[in-house]
Amino acid sequence: MSEVAVRDAPPRIDLAAELASFQRDGYLVVRGFWSPADCALIEREVRGALDPVLGPVEYEAEVGYPGAPVDRGAPGGDTPRRLLFAYSRFPTLRRFATAPALRDYLAPLLQVDGSAPSRVLLSQCHHNCVMTKAPGFSSATLWHQDVRYWSFAEPALISAWLAIGPEHAGNGALQVIAGTHRERFAPERLDERKFLRPEVPANAALIATARTVELAAGDLLLFHCRTFHAAGRNGSDSVKLSPVFTYRGDSNPPLPGTRSSAYPDIPL
Repeated sequence: MSEVAVRDAPPRIDLAAELASFQRDGYLVVRGFWSPADCALIEREVRGALDPVLGPVEYEAEVGYPGAPVDRGAPGGDTPRRLLFAYSRFPTLRRFATAPALRDYLAPLLQVDGSAPSRVLLSQCHHNCVMTKAPGFSSATLWHQDVRYWSFAEPALISAWLAIGPEHAGNGALQVIAGTHRERFAPERLDERKFLRPEVPANAALIATARTVELAAGDLLLFHCRTFHAAGRNGSDSVKLSPVFTYRGDSNPPLPGTRSSAYPDIPL
C-alpha cells in the first residue's frame, strides 16, 4: 500500500502574525501545507471506500439539510455525506492527521488563558471523517458552530480541514463568518438545532459579511470551534472529498460521561 510521504510544512510566514490573524478571525488558511501528490494518494484510498460504500457512513438523507433526499428510499437516498472514523480506517490520511508539522501549527493556536498546551490531541469523537459532497444529492449546511453539541472544559478546539482537490463556491466550499468565535449569541438568534436564524436582522447583517474559503489541493484550513460556518451544495460534476479532524490541548479535557469522552484521544 502506498503511504503519504513525510514532508515538512511550508515555511511559516510569521508566527505572531498567524496567531493574531487566527485570534481576530477564528480561522487561518495555510497554503500548500500538504503536497498535491500526497493528496492524490489520500483521494485514491478514500474513493476505494465509496464504490461500493464502506461503513461506517452518514448518509445525506439522515441529516435532513436543504437539498438532501427525504429518506433512504428516495432517489439519491444512498448518497453518503461523511465517511466516519477516518483516523482508524485510512492509513494515508492518518499520516496527515498526526503529522508533526500539523501539531506545530496547532499548538500556539490552542492557547487557553494565554498558555499553549504541552500536548496536542486529536479527538476521535468529533469530525474524524471525510466529507463526501456529491453532485446532485448533496445538501447545504446551514450556519452553525461546531461546539454546539460538544462538551469540554473550555470551548477551545480547532478543526483542520484538508483540501485534496479544488474547493470553491461552485462545488460547495466552506464559508466562514470571521470573528464570530469571539461573540456570544442570545438563544433567540438560533433555532432549535442551534443554526443561525437568517431572518433575524442582526444575523442577516453577519451573514452578509461571510467569506468563501477557496482552496487548492494541499491547502489547509484551521478554524475555531466557535466560528460560524456553512457550505452550499455541490454544483459541479464530481464529488468533493474533504478530510476534517478536530484537536484540543491537553489542558482542555472532555467532560466525563459525554459524547466528547466516548473514545480516547490520539496524541500528536
